[in-house]
Amino acid sequence: MQEYYQMTDQQAREAVNGTSQPLTDDQVRKNQEKFGPNELVEEKKKSVVQIFFEQFKDFLVIILIAAAIISGILDDLESAIVILIVITINAILGTVQTVKAEQSLSSLKAMSAPEAKVLRGGKVIKIPSRDVTVGDQVFLEAGDSVPADGRLLENAGLKIDESALTGESLGVEKDMDPIEGQAALGDRLNMVYSGSFVTYGRGSFLVTSIGMNTEVGKIATLLKTTSEKQTPLQANLDSFGKKLSILILAFCALLFGISVYRGESAGDAFLFAVALAVAAIPEALSSIVTIVLSFGTQKMAKEHAIIRKLQAVEGLGSVSVICSDKTGTLTQNKMTVEDYYVDGTRIPAADIDISQPSQMQLLRDSMLCNDSAIAEGKEIGDPTETALINLGLKLDCSYETVRGQYPRFSEIPFDSDRKLMSTCHVIDGTSLMVTKGAVDVLLKRISHIQENGQRREFTEADREKIEAQNMEFSKDGLRVLAFANKEIPEGFSPGFDDEKDFTFLGLIAMMDPPREESMGAVAECISAGIKPVMITGDHKITAAAIAKRIGILKDESEACEGAVIDSMSDEELKDFVEKISVYARVSPEHKIRIVRAWQDKDNIVAMTGDGVNDAPALKQADIGVAMGITGSEVSKDAASMVLTDDNFATIVKAVENGRNIYQNIKNSIQFLLSGNFGAILAVLYASITALPVPFAPVHLLFINLLTDSLPAIALGLEPHNPDLMNEKPRPARESILTKSFLGRIGIGGLSIGITTMAAFLIGYHGVFTAAGEGSALLGSTMAFGTLCTARLFHGFNCKSNKPVVFTSRVFNNPYLIGAFLLGLVLITVVLMVPGLHEIFKVQTLTLSQLFTVYGLAFINIPVIQLIKKIMTIKK
Repeated sequence: MQEYYQMTDQQAREAVNGTSQPLTDDQVRKNQEKFGPNELVEEKKKSVVQIFFEQFKDFLVIILIAAAIISGILDDLESAIVILIVITINAILGTVQTVKAEQSLSSLKAMSAPEAKVLRGGKVIKIPSRDVTVGDQVFLEAGDSVPADGRLLENAGLKIDESALTGESLGVEKDMDPIEGQAALGDRLNMVYSGSFVTYGRGSFLVTSIGMNTEVGKIATLLKTTSEKQTPLQANLDSFGKKLSILILAFCALLFGISVYRGESAGDAFLFAVALAVAAIPEALSSIVTIVLSFGTQKMAKEHAIIRKLQAVEGLGSVSVICSDKTGTLTQNKMTVEDYYVDGTRIPAADIDISQPSQMQLLRDSMLCNDSAIAEGKEIGDPTETALINLGLKLDCSYETVRGQYPRFSEIPFDSDRKLMSTCHVIDGTSLMVTKGAVDVLLKRISHIQENGQRREFTEADREKIEAQNMEFSKDGLRVLAFANKEIPEGFSPGFDDEKDFTFLGLIAMMDPPREESMGAVAECISAGIKPVMITGDHKITAAAIAKRIGILKDESEACEGAVIDSMSDEELKDFVEKISVYARVSPEHKIRIVRAWQDKDNIVAMTGDGVNDAPALKQADIGVAMGITGSEVSKDAASMVLTDDNFATIVKAVENGRNIYQNIKNSIQFLLSGNFGAILAVLYASITALPVPFAPVHLLFINLLTDSLPAIALGLEPHNPDLMNEKPRPARESILTKSFLGRIGIGGLSIGITTMAAFLIGYHGVFTAAGEGSALLGSTMAFGTLCTARLFHGFNCKSNKPVVFTSRVFNNPYLIGAFLLGLVLITVVLMVPGLHEIFKVQTLTLSQLFTVYGLAFINIPVIQLIKKIMTIKK
């Protein structure tokens, strides 16, 4: 079956209505019953309660809940309460973030035109847009939103802004002619689409699709069927939680077996193993991660990046591919004059000199043959025309002054058939018709040319030279307008037939230029191992020109049009995407397929965009990045992050933030696990050697709640390390528990475990007592003090994978210093204030015993720093 854009207007009407006549009232009612209302269907959203309970799906959280229940059964109510409070706070934080998120379809519905002018009963009437149905004839004029998709029936200079759907920055000049063969949405000049709006002219169209069957409706369907990807952090924490729980349970099972082997009752051994499991699991981990991410979002907000989903902060640090929309993201989304062609010479806009008569004349005529204006700082009119008056303002030549000096007394408006516009003025006592238009059209009407102030006959050589210059402009992705004039009788009102025998004045070339910071941002991406890819609805030539300027495109072979991938299978596309840096004339479906192809190759993909057409791909991407100023509400709702300055360079800052935040979270996890591992090793050693248990449950609770949590959070707030941007993105499926990471945890835990048990043995055997008498309580007190203080010192070891001693990084984190001092004060007070001894199951230490605890704890710093130095030298 033919597409509507391949048919004539009458063929389309007969195909839709079964007749060439407008719908009758009876047909309207039948179609409304058949096709339903012209609105987008929204799925039922989850309730806040559902979202809250979904926060407890995490495997580590389930283990913690089980541990809390067992702790309660074992009368360890303090541990049970603490665990439940921590996971509940984390669930509340997650719920608040999620409730703010999914509003994409609501924003799509808000795009619909509230009213539409339709032909009903032989009269044009206004009706709510939801009552528009298939077969209606809808009338449009400048300023109207298009309420449905349809085939044009009438066209009087219609220009429609379809940027929300196609990403193309310029208004589309509509045409009535049928189109042969297949055409991309942006090339269907005889069609109009819901979600776009009229910028110029008037016309009417036959409604061919409404509601969910429109192009906007298809995007809504894509949004509903596109599942959000887990960020690398979410996936890592899920995997990490499972592996950690298994490791801890394995340790506890080993201790249970040893205890039973030594003759303890199975019941007591089981209770001890469960208590150790509760102590070993870092209950505050989820909350610490959430707090660190929250601080990250605040920092990024100050740098113009609003994070809508917490995990996206870290996810940005893993990005290996950035698929970016062109218009409004890499470019300014504002047409700007780039070059003049006057007196046979190409002149860059920066070099235009209005003291030269020919250049001044071209500037003057471009502002006279022009309907745009600026009112209260807002540009009104076609973007190409506003570019011309903006150039005048830059050159201190106001369009208002020029138009006031040479008022228009007649005009022939622009229309898409002629591709010309003419206005008439009296200039220096002579009546002139000033005309602008497409180069190929206007050149056919030229009889003379003006060069260096002299008017002469237009030759074939002149034509070839101008056409060659126009081709050069086109290859550079520039939009070109030709200007000419002719003398006319005083007071004469010209018609279409008078647009001939012109004198050629020059060419003006324009484009939507790259943002100034785009080139530097792209270079930073490449140096950080990130591949930038441009995906746009614009034409290939324009896209390639911009991509070359900013460094995305090296060779023309790296650019293609979306139609090329239509015939490819997903497997073929996976191999194809690595060779391509620029995709032009793409549809929303193409964007999703490109993103998925990169994801299937184990890449973490960020997608930037600002239009409705970008929303499904933003949702499909691992990290969706929307523009805050020019972006549609739909794109913002579908994204993980919104840039408040629409600055591509802000994404690079976000990537740096993400990499540092992930590293800081790993440092926090390393701190927690190495400390817990040290405690487990101490208990394991005591069990194997038949020594008393070195810790009371209250000791482990004190460590988990006070001396662990604050340093872990402080490590998450470690100042950024710029060296991370010189590294390649980590692999998408790389676990937190890498071999080197586990090695660092093992070394730290072993060191802490050895010094802790050394303290226990010193106290147990009474090494520093006057009578040489020790006790299990003294040993337990010294072991507790050493473990607590060693973990505080170990926070400085966890600042970096490299040695930090004798570097400026030792004391560059005031949060860590504060957490260390507070923790040291707390443990010292517990050890030395008699009134607290009964509560914390400790005894008073002598000063020599106290300093022994401090000394053994401090040993961990030089030992681990030395090991790091050796490992660094080996690399």
